[in-house]
Amino acid sequence: MTMTAPSPLATIRAMALGYAPRILQGRGWVLAASAIGPVVLVLGGHLIARLQGADVSSGETLQIFHEMIRMMLPIMALVAAPAGIREDLEQRTLPLLLVRPAPAWALPLGKGLPWFLWGSLWLVVGTLGLQLLGGDPSLLLGRLGAQVGAWWGELALMTLAGLLFKRGTLWGALYFFIWEPLVRIFPPFLQRLTFTHYIESLAGSRATSVQTSQLLAQEQVTTHPLLAFLILVAFGALCWALAGWKLQRTPVGLAGSEAEG
Repeated sequence: MTMTAPSPLATIRAMALGYAPRILQGRGWVLAASAIGPVVLVLGGHLIARLQGADVSSGETLQIFHEMIRMMLPIMALVAAPAGIREDLEQRTLPLLLVRPAPAWALPLGKGLPWFLWGSLWLVVGTLGLQLLGGDPSLLLGRLGAQVGAWWGELALMTLAGLLFKRGTLWGALYFFIWEPLVRIFPPFLQRLTFTHYIESLAGSRATSVQTSQLLAQEQVTTHPLLAFLILVAFGALCWALAGWKLQRTPVGLAGSEAEG
């Protein structure tokens, strides 16, 4: 009796539906808190300042939020990505997933999709919550696109890093917290190799100058919002595809030596 291999779409759907309940456990709520926490802090600070009679502009509050969200998105990716296909490698459960003749390259996206949807939900809620501060309605769509697009790309990048490197979380942290903050002193070409560039271009907060104390700083450039969103989506899709390609070529056995190191 021959067993017909399911299509990639069926594999992704089955993986996502089967794994979805896991996001409602502890790690999933940590992810939600990471997305909504900055919004709560900003709204709370704004309310306290108003009650004390301080004059706090919406622009200042949104600027604070923007600085925080650039830090929280990478943290969300660092929290969620190890719970994907990398977890199955480390816990020696991946061979059980490969018992059926399903396309292995579709598994990373299948496990990552619930995390993407869950994180996107809270990012959208948080962005809409900021409108309570009187945010510019014309920038709302761009901010939503910035959050969701960057989340898609960063989660995919961390999933790929987890398959390429045995210490993928470390390499991801180095990229997010060392490379990204240096964007303002880089030439325009290198600025475009960061998520920060596209987030700010989409959200309408791309600065036009840098501090004079940064002697080597280059003028910041911007990218058209639509193009910035398409680049984030395309980059994420490329990372998911490469993650599937890497898993397809990785020898997986019950010993699990590929996950050690």
